[in-house]
Amino acid sequence: MSQTQSDNRHAITLQGVSMSFGSALALRPTDLTVHRGEFLTLLGPSGSGKSTLLNLIAGAIAPTTGRILLDDRDITYMPPRDRGIGMVFQNYALMPHMTVFENVAYPLRVRGEPSDQIHRKVNEALERVGLTGFEDRKPRQMSGGQQQRVGIARCIVYSPAIIMMDEPLGALDKNLREQMQDEIKRLHTDLGTTFIYVTHDQEEALNMSDRICLMSVGEIAQLGTPEDLYFAPQSRFVAEFIGESNLIEGRITAAGRMAVPAGGEYTVRDTGLAKDTAVTLMVRPERLRLLAQDEAAPAGANLIEGKVLGTSFIGGMTRIQILTTQGLSLTTKAVSEQVSRRAQAGMPVRLCWRPEDGVLLDR
Repeated sequence: MSQTQSDNRHAITLQGVSMSFGSALALRPTDLTVHRGEFLTLLGPSGSGKSTLLNLIAGAIAPTTGRILLDDRDITYMPPRDRGIGMVFQNYALMPHMTVFENVAYPLRVRGEPSDQIHRKVNEALERVGLTGFEDRKPRQMSGGQQQRVGIARCIVYSPAIIMMDEPLGALDKNLREQMQDEIKRLHTDLGTTFIYVTHDQEEALNMSDRICLMSVGEIAQLGTPEDLYFAPQSRFVAEFIGESNLIEGRITAAGRMAVPAGGEYTVRDTGLAKDTAVTLMVRPERLRLLAQDEAAPAGANLIEGKVLGTSFIGGMTRIQILTTQGLSLTTKAVSEQVSRRAQAGMPVRLCWRPEDGVLLDR
């Protein structure tokens, strides 16, 4: 998180903001604070409300209810050009008849800045994104990644108070997307500016964000650090959307104990839930350990038996699907081995997990 985040003022505050399109409610009444200098990602599936939220902050649309504050100034109905917010789009939005220099200089010319200031600022922006020497090229002469860098340079050239990015890496291939993630994170650190980033890619959000605002059906499902959402999801939706999860349905039988319908009782973290409360236990695949043939489970760990249904080789890791003797379908992950040393379909196995590695979700 950037040094500037220690400033107590908030970059953006939403107070009871909602958005309806006719009878359709796109965003339920929402309160949200974006801290100065942080990298906040709006994450969620299509139709969750993340783009609506971004457009409300940018001023592309006006809310049905509520207020939007920028540095404690009410900007709810302020025109977009007066908000001092920069935008980077997925489709780059470059002007094809202009050179790289002219594209980056455009927002400065619109603001009437003097020529010497324009040249200095454009050159600085291009240097920041690694495009020094590309000033005279046209967008069609550049790769997708280079065009996206031009879009970023055009956004940062006039030093906006907030930079917003709407799925900026969606059109890039995997390797280039990962490279650009690192470059955007570096840029955020260098600039110390507030970034609001929209994506539907959970790995991208986990990698880049100070905090994630996970959206679902027009409201905030959970707001917190990537670690909060991954290790302490507050609902089944969050557990399923962020990472992979094993979800086991059951009921509390006593403090720190849970039973599953098909038989079997397991030790869980005691969260104070009353006896007979219906719960869902989440265990991440990497926390579910496959025991060697003669290996004993650690003291206090939950032990479960089953057989291998199949495996999926995904490079450095292998995903193993297990059917337990209680009829549960579970997934674990292990460091990949050669085919001859991997678990084979039909093989009997034992799995274990520590009670502290499970998260109870109240149904």
